[in-house]
Amino acid sequence: MKEEVLRYLDRLQPLALLALRLILGVVMIAHGYGKVFHGGLEQHVHRVASLGLPGWLAYPSACAEFLGGILVIAGLFTRFFSLAILIDMAVAIWKIHWKNGMFGKGGYEFPLTLLTIAFALIFFGAGPIALDAIRSSRGGGNKPKKSKAA
Repeated sequence: MKEEVLRYLDRLQPLALLALRLILGVVMIAHGYGKVFHGGLEQHVHRVASLGLPGWLAYPSACAEFLGGILVIAGLFTRFFSLAILIDMAVAIWKIHWKNGMFGKGGYEFPLTLLTIAFALIFFGAGPIALDAIRSSRGGGNKPKKSKAA
Protein backbone atom coordinates (compact mmCIF):
# COMPACT_ATOMS: atom_id res chain seq x y z
CA MET A 1 0.00 0.00 0.00
CA LYS A 2 2.78 2.44 0.93
CA GLU A 3 4.56 1.84 -2.39
CA GLU A 4 1.33 2.51 -4.32
CA VAL A 5 0.91 5.86 -2.54
CA LEU A 6 4.51 6.78 -3.26
CA ARG A 7 4.13 5.85 -6.95
CA TYR A 8 1.00 8.01 -7.11
CA LEU A 9 2.84 10.93 -5.53
CA ASP A 10 5.75 10.44 -7.93
CA ARG A 11 3.33 10.86 -10.84
CA LEU A 12 2.31 14.24 -9.39
CA GLN A 13 5.85 15.64 -9.36
CA PRO A 14 5.32 17.52 -12.66
CA LEU A 15 2.44 19.42 -11.01
CA ALA A 16 4.62 20.24 -8.02
CA LEU A 17 7.31 21.69 -10.30
CA LEU A 18 4.65 23.66 -12.17
CA ALA A 19 3.33 25.04 -8.87
CA LEU A 20 6.84 26.11 -7.81
CA ARG A 21 7.39 27.80 -11.19
CA LEU A 22 4.03 29.60 -11.07
CA ILE A 23 4.53 30.95 -7.55
CA LEU A 24 8.12 32.04 -8.15
CA GLY A 25 7.28 33.56 -11.52
CA VAL A 26 4.23 35.52 -10.40
CA VAL A 27 6.03 36.95 -7.37
CA MET A 28 9.10 37.90 -9.42
CA ILE A 29 7.01 39.55 -12.15
CA ALA A 30 5.14 41.56 -9.52
CA HIS A 31 8.40 42.76 -7.96
CA GLY A 32 10.13 43.35 -11.28
CA TYR A 33 7.30 45.16 -13.09
CA GLY A 34 7.77 48.43 -11.25
CA LYS A 35 11.51 48.28 -11.83
CA VAL A 36 11.12 47.86 -15.59
CA PHE A 37 8.19 50.17 -16.39
CA HIS A 38 6.96 53.68 -15.53
CA GLY A 39 10.38 55.14 -14.73
CA GLY A 40 11.17 52.57 -12.11
CA LEU A 41 14.43 51.47 -13.71
CA GLU A 42 16.12 54.79 -13.00
CA GLN A 43 15.02 54.59 -9.37
CA HIS A 44 16.25 51.00 -9.19
CA VAL A 45 19.66 52.06 -10.53
CA HIS A 46 19.91 54.68 -7.77
CA ARG A 47 18.75 52.18 -5.13
CA VAL A 48 21.36 49.61 -6.21
CA ALA A 49 24.08 52.28 -6.23
CA SER A 50 23.02 53.42 -2.74
CA LEU A 51 23.70 49.88 -1.51
CA GLY A 52 27.36 50.25 -2.48
CA LEU A 53 27.02 48.18 -5.64
CA PRO A 54 27.62 49.35 -9.22
CA GLY A 55 24.44 50.97 -10.53
CA TRP A 56 24.56 48.96 -13.75
CA LEU A 57 23.72 45.83 -11.73
CA ALA A 58 20.15 47.16 -11.57
CA TYR A 59 19.67 46.11 -15.21
CA PRO A 60 20.37 42.38 -14.77
CA SER A 61 18.46 42.52 -11.46
CA ALA A 62 15.33 43.93 -13.11
CA CYS A 63 15.72 41.48 -16.00
CA ALA A 64 16.04 38.53 -13.60
CA GLU A 65 12.90 39.60 -11.80
CA PHE A 66 10.58 40.60 -14.64
CA LEU A 67 11.76 38.63 -17.68
CA GLY A 68 12.98 35.78 -15.49
CA GLY A 69 9.57 35.56 -13.85
CA ILE A 70 7.84 35.33 -17.22
CA LEU A 71 10.20 32.68 -18.55
CA VAL A 72 10.14 30.63 -15.33
CA ILE A 73 6.33 30.48 -15.59
CA ALA A 74 6.62 29.37 -19.22
CA GLY A 75 9.31 26.89 -18.27
CA LEU A 76 11.77 28.29 -20.80
CA PHE A 77 15.46 28.56 -19.86
CA THR A 78 14.24 27.72 -16.36
CA ARG A 79 17.56 26.71 -14.85
CA PHE A 80 19.35 29.81 -16.15
CA PHE A 81 16.72 32.26 -14.92
CA SER A 82 16.31 30.38 -11.64
CA LEU A 83 20.04 30.92 -11.09
CA ALA A 84 19.62 34.63 -11.92
CA ILE A 85 16.72 34.87 -9.45
CA LEU A 86 18.74 33.00 -6.80
CA ILE A 87 21.60 35.50 -7.18
CA ASP A 88 19.14 38.44 -7.12
CA MET A 89 17.56 37.17 -3.89
CA ALA A 90 20.94 36.39 -2.30
CA VAL A 91 22.05 39.99 -2.92
CA ALA A 92 18.73 41.31 -1.60
CA ILE A 93 19.14 39.28 1.58
CA TRP A 94 22.77 40.33 1.98
CA LYS A 95 22.35 44.05 1.26
CA ILE A 96 18.79 44.82 2.44
CA HIS A 97 17.12 42.19 4.61
CA TRP A 98 19.87 40.57 6.71
CA LYS A 99 20.04 43.39 9.27
CA ASN A 100 16.33 42.89 10.07
CA GLY A 101 16.74 39.23 11.01
CA MET A 102 14.79 36.37 9.58
CA PHE A 103 11.35 37.19 10.97
CA GLY A 104 11.61 40.92 11.78
CA LYS A 105 9.85 43.59 9.76
CA GLY A 106 11.62 43.62 6.39
CA GLY A 107 13.41 40.42 7.35
CA TYR A 108 14.82 37.84 4.99
CA GLU A 109 12.16 35.15 5.46
CA PHE A 110 10.37 35.88 2.16
CA PRO A 111 13.42 36.42 -0.08
CA LEU A 112 14.96 33.27 1.42
CA THR A 113 11.82 31.34 0.47
CA LEU A 114 12.06 32.61 -3.12
CA LEU A 115 15.78 31.81 -3.20
CA THR A 116 15.02 28.27 -2.04
CA ILE A 117 12.37 27.73 -4.73
CA ALA A 118 14.83 28.99 -7.35
CA PHE A 119 17.49 26.65 -5.91
CA ALA A 120 15.16 23.66 -6.28
CA LEU A 121 14.31 24.60 -9.88
CA ILE A 122 18.01 24.84 -10.76
CA PHE A 123 18.47 21.21 -9.78
CA PHE A 124 15.12 19.70 -10.79
CA GLY A 125 14.49 21.79 -13.90
CA ALA A 126 11.09 22.90 -15.14
CA GLY A 127 9.61 19.42 -15.44
CA PRO A 128 7.63 17.98 -18.32
CA ILE A 129 4.91 20.67 -18.25
CA ALA A 130 7.21 23.33 -19.69
CA LEU A 131 8.60 24.77 -22.89
CA ASP A 132 12.03 23.46 -21.87
CA ALA A 133 10.62 19.92 -22.20
CA ILE A 134 9.35 20.68 -25.70
CA ARG A 135 12.68 22.23 -26.65
CA SER A 136 14.64 19.23 -25.39
CA SER A 137 12.42 16.79 -27.29
CA ARG A 138 13.56 18.44 -30.54
CA GLY A 139 17.16 17.48 -29.91
CA GLY A 140 18.28 20.63 -28.16
CA GLY A 141 17.98 19.35 -24.64
CA ASN A 142 19.49 17.00 -22.12
CA LYS A 143 18.59 13.65 -23.64
CA PRO A 144 21.39 11.14 -23.33
CA LYS A 145 22.94 10.17 -26.63
CA LYS A 146 22.71 6.55 -27.65
CA SER A 147 26.06 4.89 -27.97
CA LYS A 148 26.89 3.08 -31.16
CA ALA A 149 27.33 -0.66 -30.75
CA ALA A 150 30.67 -1.86 -32.08
